[in-house]
Amino acid sequence: MVQVALDILQHALSTLLGLALPAAAVALLGAIILLLLHRLDPARSRARLRWLTRRAPHAAGWALVLLALGAASVLLHVSRRAVDLRVGTQLSARYANAADPDGGQTVQGAPRASMLGTHTYTRSLTLPADVDTRIRVQGGWEALLPYLGQPDGSSVRDLRESFTRVGRRLVYSRAVTLTTEEPVPLDSSAVRADLKFTEPAGGRGLYYAAAFSADYAFTNPASSPATMRFTFPLPTGSGTLSDFRLTVNGQVLRPADTDSGPVWEGVVPAGGVIRVNVTYRNQGARSWRYELGQRREAIRNFRLDVSTDRPAKFQRYTLFPTRQTRTALGTTSHLEWNLRDVITAQDIALVFAQGSVRETLAKIGVLHPLTLVLAALLCVAWAVTRRRPLSPVPLAAAVLGLGLGFTLAGVLTAYLPVVAAQGLGALAGVLLGRQLLGRAFTWPLALGSATPLVFLSGGHAGLLLTVLAALLLLALRPARARMRAGG
Repeated sequence: MVQVALDILQHALSTLLGLALPAAAVALLGAIILLLLHRLDPARSRARLRWLTRRAPHAAGWALVLLALGAASVLLHVSRRAVDLRVGTQLSARYANAADPDGGQTVQGAPRASMLGTHTYTRSLTLPADVDTRIRVQGGWEALLPYLGQPDGSSVRDLRESFTRVGRRLVYSRAVTLTTEEPVPLDSSAVRADLKFTEPAGGRGLYYAAAFSADYAFTNPASSPATMRFTFPLPTGSGTLSDFRLTVNGQVLRPADTDSGPVWEGVVPAGGVIRVNVTYRNQGARSWRYELGQRREAIRNFRLDVSTDRPAKFQRYTLFPTRQTRTALGTTSHLEWNLRDVITAQDIALVFAQGSVRETLAKIGVLHPLTLVLAALLCVAWAVTRRRPLSPVPLAAAVLGLGLGFTLAGVLTAYLPVVAAQGLGALAGVLLGRQLLGRAFTWPLALGSATPLVFLSGGHAGLLLTVLAALLLLALRPARARMRAGG
């Protein structure tokens, strides 16, 4: 990053040097004009020169403030370009020095319970007499079997086929016993998902660590013992599942076939109840979804509780929560779905606002030079409204201090999450400016440096900017107006 910053700085300085020739030409032209005016009116020219000489130190001080603003802006431009290049390189790099989240948009499907049975299908085929004569010559009726086909599929339990002779005709018979699966509705479903978001360092994006737990119950509706099956589909887009455990009536089941999800199968007495508990942990990003079914299904008793520390939106045409608890600034902390005796084909889908880290850093970087100008103007207005002396030299040093703090924020994004890096950088800039300018100017420096941080609020930038503007108006009231309002 240092080499990249040096290259960008060299390019910026070469661009500034390219402006030196036009500036020198303008200065030479001004000197010629002053010389001509002096020739035409020497007395007035000497008076103007004395006036300029008396005010030159003060003007030079404010020119130093402008120079500090320019130097800090160049430094921030170099920092912004270097940070953008580093983040872009990390996002497209094939190798990394830190772990990336191993999950994406997680979709958890609802489990299926069914009752197994058997059904036998019988088919017969009568062959003409001339076929019987031909197959006797070719080696017997077994030669026909390859041409009659074989039923395939894991549901075939038994297959019987035979040939019988009826007069001069040959009759082929096939009896196939298949396993049937009749869906059984779940008596109750209690699902819990806890989504805790983490922002890794280096601008790799936001992801959540999910803790999933669910309790399901279903009953054998037959009047006699029956073989029942329970299938739990593994979530898609979830990456690695850790601490996975499936417990059926207190007995832990070790999953064998993970393609279609773990399957439990056993004999359940008439009216017997099977209780299943499923738990696992995974990482995901951007969204979390629970699919109730692929078609319209009857749901007896379903409850889903989702806890999250990020604001959540809900995909259109999905089920909205029946109850939700929100904290300050709209951050959703708890969501509940309670469904009883409903028939629906809708799912539950949560979407989390996640802006591009690179785009956010670019917005903050563009606003940093404007923030320096704003902070300088606020310090001037603060001094005027409170009748405090303000020297341009300390103000120029404070502007450079703010610029160094913002530059430090860009450097820290390689080691800390974006929010922490930008916050520490702004705080360091305020402390430097306060040390150089004095404790009396802490508020204007703090309000100015807090302006770029509104883009880290996750969609509340407009509201926070309005609040900051209101605070500025209240803070910059003249001292007499405050005393009159207090009296």
